[in-house]
Amino acid sequence: LLVGTLDVVLDSSARVAPYRILHQTQDSQVYWTVACGSSRKEITKHWEWLENNLLQTLSIFDSEEDITTFVKGKIHGIIAEENKNLQPQGDEDPGKFKEAELKMRKQFGMPEGEKLVNYYSCSYWKGRVPRQGWLYLTVNHLCFYSFLLGKEVSLVVQWVDITRLEKNATLLFPESIRVDTRNQELFFSMFLNIGETFKLMEQLANLAMRQLLDSEGFLEDKILPRPVRPHRNISALKRDLDARAKNECYRATFRLPRDERLDGHTSCTLWTPFNKLHIPGQMFISNNYICFASKEEDACHLIIPLREVTIVEKADSSSVLPSPLSISTKSKMTFLFANLKDRDFLVQRISDFLQKTPSKQPGSIVGSRKASVVDPSTESSPAPQEVPEQPASPASPLSSRQSFCAQEVPTASQGLLKLFQKNSPMEDLGAKGAKEKMKEESWHIHFFEYGRGVCMYRTAKTRALVLKGIPESLRGELWLLFSGAWNEMVTHPGYYAELVEKSTGKYSLATEEIERDLHRSMPEHPAFQNELGIAALRRVLTAYAFRNPTIGYCQAMNIVTSVLLLYGSEEEAFWLLVALCERMLPDYYNTRVVGALVDQGIFEELTRDFLPQLSEKMQDLGVISSISLSWFLTLFLSVMPFESAVVIVDCFFYEGIKVILQVALAVLDANMEQLLGCSDEGEAMTMLGRYLDNVVNKQSVSPPIPHLHALLTSGDDPPAEVDIFELLKVSYEKFSSLRAEDIEQMRFKQRLKVIQSLEDTAKRSVVRAIPVDIGFSIEELEDLYMVFKAKHLASQYWGCSHTVAGRRDPSLPYLEQYRIDASQFRELFASLTPWACGSHTPVLAGRMFRLLDKNKDSLINFKEFVTGMSGMYHGDLTEKLKVLYKLHLPPALSPEEAESALEAAHYFTGDSSSEASPLASDLDLFLPWEAQEALPQEEQEGSGSEDVQEKRGEEKGTSSPDYRHYLRMWAKEKEAQKETIKDLPKMNQEQFIELCKTLYNMFSEDPMEQDLYHAIATVASLLLRIGEVGKKFSVRIGRKPRDCATEEDEPPAPGPHHDAARELQPPAAGDPQAKAGGDTHLGKALQEGQVVVEGDSSEGQGSPSQLLSDDETKDDMSMSSYSVVSTGSLQCEDLTDDTVLVGGEACSPTARIGGTVDTDWCISFEQILASILTESVLVNFFEKRVDIGLKIKDQKKVERQFSTASDHEQPGASG
Repeated sequence: LLVGTLDVVLDSSARVAPYRILHQTQDSQVYWTVACGSSRKEITKHWEWLENNLLQTLSIFDSEEDITTFVKGKIHGIIAEENKNLQPQGDEDPGKFKEAELKMRKQFGMPEGEKLVNYYSCSYWKGRVPRQGWLYLTVNHLCFYSFLLGKEVSLVVQWVDITRLEKNATLLFPESIRVDTRNQELFFSMFLNIGETFKLMEQLANLAMRQLLDSEGFLEDKILPRPVRPHRNISALKRDLDARAKNECYRATFRLPRDERLDGHTSCTLWTPFNKLHIPGQMFISNNYICFASKEEDACHLIIPLREVTIVEKADSSSVLPSPLSISTKSKMTFLFANLKDRDFLVQRISDFLQKTPSKQPGSIVGSRKASVVDPSTESSPAPQEVPEQPASPASPLSSRQSFCAQEVPTASQGLLKLFQKNSPMEDLGAKGAKEKMKEESWHIHFFEYGRGVCMYRTAKTRALVLKGIPESLRGELWLLFSGAWNEMVTHPGYYAELVEKSTGKYSLATEEIERDLHRSMPEHPAFQNELGIAALRRVLTAYAFRNPTIGYCQAMNIVTSVLLLYGSEEEAFWLLVALCERMLPDYYNTRVVGALVDQGIFEELTRDFLPQLSEKMQDLGVISSISLSWFLTLFLSVMPFESAVVIVDCFFYEGIKVILQVALAVLDANMEQLLGCSDEGEAMTMLGRYLDNVVNKQSVSPPIPHLHALLTSGDDPPAEVDIFELLKVSYEKFSSLRAEDIEQMRFKQRLKVIQSLEDTAKRSVVRAIPVDIGFSIEELEDLYMVFKAKHLASQYWGCSHTVAGRRDPSLPYLEQYRIDASQFRELFASLTPWACGSHTPVLAGRMFRLLDKNKDSLINFKEFVTGMSGMYHGDLTEKLKVLYKLHLPPALSPEEAESALEAAHYFTGDSSSEASPLASDLDLFLPWEAQEALPQEEQEGSGSEDVQEKRGEEKGTSSPDYRHYLRMWAKEKEAQKETIKDLPKMNQEQFIELCKTLYNMFSEDPMEQDLYHAIATVASLLLRIGEVGKKFSVRIGRKPRDCATEEDEPPAPGPHHDAARELQPPAAGDPQAKAGGDTHLGKALQEGQVVVEGDSSEGQGSPSQLLSDDETKDDMSMSSYSVVSTGSLQCEDLTDDTVLVGGEACSPTARIGGTVDTDWCISFEQILASILTESVLVNFFEKRVDIGLKIKDQKKVERQFSTASDHEQPGASG
């Protein structure tokens, strides 16, 4: 019993529901929960279901035990059935996990699309008190829930909001995980497996950062092999993420193409002929490669592409060599693996992959050469017609590399250095030549011992040779091998040629930038002082920009590419650039150079660790940010003499970013004393610049190339020369403790910081772009921006909409990067608007969206969104009413409403032209007769000028607009903002009824509800009378036939004429949500209209000014109209009543329109404003200040809770 009690106390979900149905038999101490509910209504529903489906059956059982067993079985069956329906087909998540996912959805109000990855029991530290509960990690959120001793803790953090995530151990929090967002710090501890939990959190946060960086949502990997039986508590998503992590690590270790997937790995030994040893390590198998990595880091690495394999053979086992496997390649190399655990299965997998490998070696000299698939149990001879040269080596002359386009270009087959260095043979270069010869010789000996090409054994000896400098003749070949570019090039024959063809002559922003930078790329090198080198560089950069538009072209790519072109053909340089941009320097060359900023952060951190006394000084001087970008982006090529920097590039292709960081630290270390003595950034930069200019390569056989940087920074006393090989040696001696895994770990930490700070910069830029007159404070604007961005991101990861809004283009200006569509706006509007209209809110939101969407692309940006919000929150009564008024005129009224309105108009009228509302001035009711006479003339002039403008506009369309046209447009836009109330078009009766309906709905949730209803009824009836009087009055003036003619000839303009005919319709047609309430209001409004008409006829044709100036009359009218409207129709309950008696008869919508809605009736904004000002309760309602801050807080709380996931859950789910 005690254990059970403890379980209940500690179980986070043990909070008892307020209503439960329990099953307990008389003799039993135990009861079973059958159903639970949060309200009486919900539990009653469950009880009724039980009465109908279960209770009758229970009478047939004799014993109570049978009844209990039956009830339990039945309820469990229902739950299982329900869960089965909820799960998508083909999902193999274990039952316990599904239960946790359902619980998570219900607890945190997550939608169906939000997938749980894993959940862990842990403690959350609230102050100094640990709260035991469950941590749920979903694709987009970190959630924690605890219910302990009556206290509830519920946390939800989006991964995209996390700014820091680290595992730390302090005295206060033993071995905990720290999660920081912009406004809170959270600590979790007491994990069963903290390592696994942290690794998963890291991956999910990384995915979120990727999403912020290039808007890639999370896609489940469908190609993963499904397990034969599901693991007990591991979800498919968790397996997916684990596989991703392993894949990334595998590809990075062996520099494999990005689409390579690891199939499996096993421990084994590899026989290494060069030192006659069996080296223990791991064998990795993927769809195109077999790789081996020794346990000792530097002992041996091996990559065998399956396209090179000829024979896979099981050799005989012996005590010395248990279960061996030999693999032979086309380059006559044989690799002997032993101690394989499941050799038969392994051979089968290799055999399967070999069958899928293309049999023809693309672009080989001998077309019939093939990677034969061999029955592993039998030995077969190597494939016929072997080429004598090593096909796996970039040194072999593949015909595909000799030409990439129709006209033969020298750079298609060889590097620019070979073309421009037609100098004397090595012997004439004296000591340098001899040294170069020795280097070449030592590499050839190395090839003989360790193999040449892709299948070379890579050992500590290889690294030592690279550090001594790669000879010029082998540089291109070895760069291709070590970077992994060779593999991609061989598997994509003709790809570069195709890209060059496609991209030639295409113009884009990238090509413009490339043209601008071409002549700045190593202008000091003879290869780039003529069109041959420049044209090759142009082709490679343009082809890459075409291949990867998200990067396109970034400064510094030109410098790196020009060096690649010196040592390789165009195609080779292209694939080396691909390896650099997409694998070795991730995110370095995108629009915001995120990768370089991340590594700059790592560099700062390493400076703190290795050179603590210098670190603080560097921070004060602000040097790190200036130096690291130029050093890292160009791999020192722009700051060091060419022949020295190239040695660093050699090491970089072998070791990766680690070398660049080591050299940078060594440079700072060598200059520590001078840096500590510097007084400002300029002095430090000059000093470092001069040091780097004097880093020399005394072994270089190339004629020295003058370094532009050196010419600019040389002082009176040049500093001592520094040998590049000495600098590299020091960097390895002092800083070689850096490991690739540590750098990846640090990259993750810095990436969070960098991306979040970039997001903050974007936020500040957007907020600054908002005009001051918007009325929101900076803090409110920032909060609104976060809510707006969250809405955009939610559409991406929950896959609610795959519209244009779902994709974000980081190259756009900040203001345009996040945009939302109508449905997302509707959700935001509903939670943020001060004008809540109940069921009518979505209709109003739709209208507001159409009003704000000026460019009609069905998306609005943040500025437009804030403009809409400001209209409702700020400004005086006039401004707010103006917004409300515009929401009931086109374009805010939806096209569907307009269409149905047209149908209605045709239904009850023969001559449409006669229905145009009179063009009366805004204040025509108050004008003397003489002024009225002059009106038609002015209108004629006005419409004439519009025609001229339209024609001008058409002419503009034919010729290309010049800058003056844009200036005029800009000026017009500026003027348009100064809109006066006189500019607003008039409103017809249909639109006015819509406006009244909105107001009725708006007041329904207000504490002053009754007073507001009273006031709006008074105002509405007054306005209906004014409209009627205005109509009679304008009829008396008479219309000129010209009006009708223009009406028919011209296309309908969105002015009052057209609106009157277009918008005439029952409100129910356009907005089904408001149908119930709509008809009532329309009916009431028509009631009033009818009363007014009767009143007028009995009073005789008095002048309108008299009619309105008489206060008594006005009061009588107000009262009488109110008494008619309020006969039982103003109570809230009656607002949904669909039948309204007008003039004593039940009136159908159609009859009502035909009978009463008047097309000649219209009213101006000023008249509405004047009428509302007479009612203080309405004035107070619109002038009341509403705090948007509270609404934003509420919106953040309910951000996730628009799901219906919880509605699907079975009432008995807790049973």
